[in-house]
Amino acid sequence: MLIYTISSRSFRTTSGLRKPKPCKHSSVRRGRVPDTMQQQQEPETGQEGVVDLGEPKKMTREDWRKKKELEEQRKLGNAPAEVDEEGKDINPHIPQYIASVPWYIDPSKRPTLKHQRPQDENQKQFSAIGEWYKRGVQEKSISTKYRKGACENCGAMTHKKKDCLERPRKVGAKFTGTGIAPDEHDQITLDMDYDGKRDRWNGYDPDDHMRIVEEYSKVDLAKRTLKAQKLQEELASGKLVNQTEREHDSEDEDEDKYADDIDMPGQNFDSKRRITVRNLRIREDIAKYLRNMDPNSAYYDPKTRAMRENPYANTGKNPEEVGYAGDNFARYTGDTINMASTQLFAWEAYDKGSEVHLQADPTKLELLHKSFKVKKEDFKQMQKEDILEKYGGSEHLDAPPRELLLAQTEEYVEYSRHGAVIKGQEKAIARSKYEEDVLINNHTCIWGSFWKDGNWGYKCCHSMVKQSYCTGEAGRKTTSTVCVPFEEGVEEIQEEEEQPKTLLELHREKMKEKKKKKKDKKNKKRDSDSSDEEDEAKKKEKLKKALLAEEQRQKEVMEMMQLDERKRPYNSLKEVREPTEEEMEAFRMKRPRPDDPMASFLSQ
Repeated sequence: MLIYTISSRSFRTTSGLRKPKPCKHSSVRRGRVPDTMQQQQEPETGQEGVVDLGEPKKMTREDWRKKKELEEQRKLGNAPAEVDEEGKDINPHIPQYIASVPWYIDPSKRPTLKHQRPQDENQKQFSAIGEWYKRGVQEKSISTKYRKGACENCGAMTHKKKDCLERPRKVGAKFTGTGIAPDEHDQITLDMDYDGKRDRWNGYDPDDHMRIVEEYSKVDLAKRTLKAQKLQEELASGKLVNQTEREHDSEDEDEDKYADDIDMPGQNFDSKRRITVRNLRIREDIAKYLRNMDPNSAYYDPKTRAMRENPYANTGKNPEEVGYAGDNFARYTGDTINMASTQLFAWEAYDKGSEVHLQADPTKLELLHKSFKVKKEDFKQMQKEDILEKYGGSEHLDAPPRELLLAQTEEYVEYSRHGAVIKGQEKAIARSKYEEDVLINNHTCIWGSFWKDGNWGYKCCHSMVKQSYCTGEAGRKTTSTVCVPFEEGVEEIQEEEEQPKTLLELHREKMKEKKKKKKDKKNKKRDSDSSDEEDEAKKKEKLKKALLAEEQRQKEVMEMMQLDERKRPYNSLKEVREPTEEEMEAFRMKRPRPDDPMASFLSQ
């Protein structure tokens, strides 16, 4: 194709119009070509019917004006939108360079947006929602003869021996030709999209649920059949009860059967987790805002349904006696106050430079808090003693209680005719830290309920042996007058005093003891020398055996290291026995030392 360049020079024709003059050295600025070239660039059809691609024909001024007016009308909505080749409307506000097909590709095509949309041939194809792996084995007939290329273990054609999931046979199916396993399905390769990979019901077969429904329907049918047979038997025997009562009983049975699925008013019972959840207020509960109708009483927040203060604060009632004393009353009980004080101490300690945190290191914080309390009490006590020592007045601190001085208290106590306390504070009964009234071994009394001759026992059987079995009245009768209890570490009866010996007898005994000691000392020394020699000989013998064993072990290790790892026996280099001292000494003596200049001669 010939391309002509147009310069800025022009010439005037006889008709008065200015026409462009061709020039070789100028570039195309307006994208126009001469009229003579337009006629040459029209599509020409060859012998085979191939259309040559050329620049479209030039539009006249009238056609250009009509085209612009139509575009304006389409943008204003007065004219219908342009339709592409697929029958879809084209937005009139889309620029022309996006909607129109380039002339050098195909000038015969209409404006379209198909090239702006995802192309079907370039889209990734995913698996359908119904596709899934096939379960089980193929239902075709099982082969009775081993096939070439099948698994040597089970005989299936769909896998090899190393991928076989069946128990390894002593003699595989390749050699026996019997017990050929059926072939598995040839599984497809699934390519799931984002939602398909995360679908928890992927591969679910609804027929499984229908099997369960059919099973339960069969059970219900069997129950009805048994019930009808029982009714026929009662009718034949004449023991048939009233039909209305039977229907009423069957209705009760049905209600009991589905009782777990009923949501009772005021509560929701979950039969699976065995818990009861309150979801409605029962009629016996009094609303918080109805407990005290005084407008100056505690504030009720209708949004959170909270009443923090005590509604009976101005009525003179004790908070412990009323049914509801505000949300703060329950909030400030138990370990809540201790937790708050510990948290406050942690903040104060952190401000003063201590790296403590309640959640990160609670043990350290608790120990630090306890030591702080002890030091604080000691400081207060020391400060109090210093003040009393300087100014005096300790005698006023030791004054008796106010109740004893005035013989009256502000505590209200109401008594009955017999002296029992009806209302008010009652003195608590002092209790022991040990378990009381614990009876063991069939005793009816506790240990220590009986005392005789300085010994404790059981009152029920007069037994002086602790943790013994009760013998009752028979034990009382057989108890002797002199009771000696059995205890661990009973002192032995002292021997009777011997007659006093003379000085000569004492001297002779002393000399005998000295001679005996000297003789024992000599024998002991002689025995020790002989035992040392024997020990030394035994050690040398053990060391000699250990050296031989070490040489044998090194030879075995060298042979084992030369073997292939796959032929090496299992746990061949592992010993669980702790080495003895002789073995350690033999190892040190036989150990090769690279830095020894004579090491090469030792191996020869």
